[in-house]
Amino acid sequence: MLCCKYIRIMKLETIIGLEIHTQLKTKSKMFCSCARVAETAPANSSICPICMGHPGTLPVPNMEAVRLGMKAALAMKGNIYEQTKFDRKNYFYPDLPKGYQISQYDKPLSQGGELVVEVPDNSIASRKVIRVEFERLHLEEDAAKNTHGTSGESFVDFNRGGTPLAEIVTRPDMRSPEEARAFLQELRRILRELDISDADMEKGNLRCDANVSMRPIDENGVPISLTLHPKTEVKNINSFRSLERAIYFEIDRQSELWATNTPPAQSSTRGWNDEKGITELQRVKEGAADYRYFPEPDIPPLDLTSMLASVKRHVVELPAEKRARFMAEYFVSEADARIITDSKELSNYFEQVVSETNEWLDRPFDSRASKLVTGWMLSKLAGLMKVKGVDWATLKITAENFAEFVKIIDHEETTGANALKILEIMLENGEDPSQIMEERGLGRVSDEAMIQKLVEMVIESNPKQAAEFRAGKEPILKFLIGMVMKASEGKADPVITEKLMRATLGK
Repeated sequence: MLCCKYIRIMKLETIIGLEIHTQLKTKSKMFCSCARVAETAPANSSICPICMGHPGTLPVPNMEAVRLGMKAALAMKGNIYEQTKFDRKNYFYPDLPKGYQISQYDKPLSQGGELVVEVPDNSIASRKVIRVEFERLHLEEDAAKNTHGTSGESFVDFNRGGTPLAEIVTRPDMRSPEEARAFLQELRRILRELDISDADMEKGNLRCDANVSMRPIDENGVPISLTLHPKTEVKNINSFRSLERAIYFEIDRQSELWATNTPPAQSSTRGWNDEKGITELQRVKEGAADYRYFPEPDIPPLDLTSMLASVKRHVVELPAEKRARFMAEYFVSEADARIITDSKELSNYFEQVVSETNEWLDRPFDSRASKLVTGWMLSKLAGLMKVKGVDWATLKITAENFAEFVKIIDHEETTGANALKILEIMLENGEDPSQIMEERGLGRVSDEAMIQKLVEMVIESNPKQAAEFRAGKEPILKFLIGMVMKASEGKADPVITEKLMRATLGK
C-alpha cells in the first residue's frame, strides 16, 4: 500500500467519486436483436447492420434493459423520469462503428438517490458508515473491444458493441480508497441480488472509473474551502484491488503536486497501469460540449409510466437488509453475512440449508448449528469448489444433503478428517452423506476395545516418544494420538483415544 508522504507538508482531504458501467443481463443488445454473447465467443460473431451503424438502419430500444435500469434506480432510491429520451454522444474511436454512441444526456433514466454503506471493521478507513449520493443513472450502448498485438497492430471485436449498459455516477462523497472499495462491493451485491447484472469485473461486465481530487483542510480536518479542484479520472480499473491501488497512487501523485505549489490546473483522464502500479496520462478531460449531444432522431421519447408502476410492485430484499436478517435470525457473524450476500445463489442456498438443518437436528437452529453450517460451507466446501472449478449455481450437493452432513458432524458420527472426505465425494457426485459414510466405512469408531489395541500398537512402535511423554513432554501426546488416527484411517474417536492413551501410559 502506498503512503502519502507529502501529507505531512500540507494537510489534504481526498475527494472521490465513481462512474460505474455495468452490462445489463439481457438476452439481446441495446438497440438490435443480436445476442449478447460471452467474452469467449468468436470475434465478430454477433453483429448486424444496426449495431454496426450501417446507413438506413433504425435502432429499437431494448425495453428489458430499461426495466433492469429501473430496478437498479429504485434500489438506489433514485428519482425515475416517467418521460425519458435517448441522445447522440459524438466522438470518434475505432470501437464505435457509428461514430457516435446512443446514450442519455439531459433526461436520464434516473437522478438522485443514495446508498448507505458499512465499511468493514478490518478496514483502516476512519468512517465506518458512509452515505454516498448518486448524480444519475442513464442507459447507453457499450463500445466494441480493442485488442493490441505485440507488433503494434490492433484488432476490434464488435461483439460487445451495442451491449446494454447502465452508467451509475456518484457524487464525490468518498474520502478514502477503502470507502470506494466498500461502496463498489455493496453496489455489486445489489446488482447481483436483483439479477440486473453478473457484475463480474474480471469479465468486464462491471467497470469502474475513479474521479480523484484533493483539497486543503485545517488542523481539525475541516475544508478550508468547499470548492472542488480539477479532478483526475482514472480508467482501466478491473478489480477491487486495482481500484484501491489506483486511488492510492493518485493521492500520492497529487499530494506531491500540491506540496510543490503546482496542483492540477485542469481535469484530465489517466489510465491505470496495473503491471507498473501507476496512472498514465491519456488526455485532457472533455466537457459535455465536446460531445455535441443532441436528441437521438431515430428513437422517440419513452413514456415509462406503466413500466415504472409494474417494477415498483416487485420490490425485493436488498443485501444490507438480508445481512441484518441473517445476523439476527441465523446467528451469522457480520463477516460471514457479507460473504454469503455477495452471491444471490449462495444466499439462496444458505437459507435452504438452514431450513433443512432445522428438520435434521433434534433442537432449534442455534449459534452452534450456525457455526457448523457457515464454517463447513464458507471454508471447507467453498475451498473444494474453488479447486474443482464449481460455482454455487452448478453445485451438485442439495441443501437437504448438506443439512444431513451438518447433522452427522453435530452428532459426532464421524471425525473431522473423514467428514472432509465425505464432503469431497458429495461434491463430486452429489451422493447422500450417510450412504457415503456407511458404504466407505468413514464413520467414527467408538469401540474402546478396538481403540485400546491400536493405542498399545502405537506405544510399542514408538517407545522413544512414549518415554518422552512419561517424562513430562505433554506435546508428544498429540503425535501419539495422531498415529492412532492414522492407523484407524481417521475413524477412531479422538476423545476416547486420548483417554485410553493417557491411561495406558500412566498419565
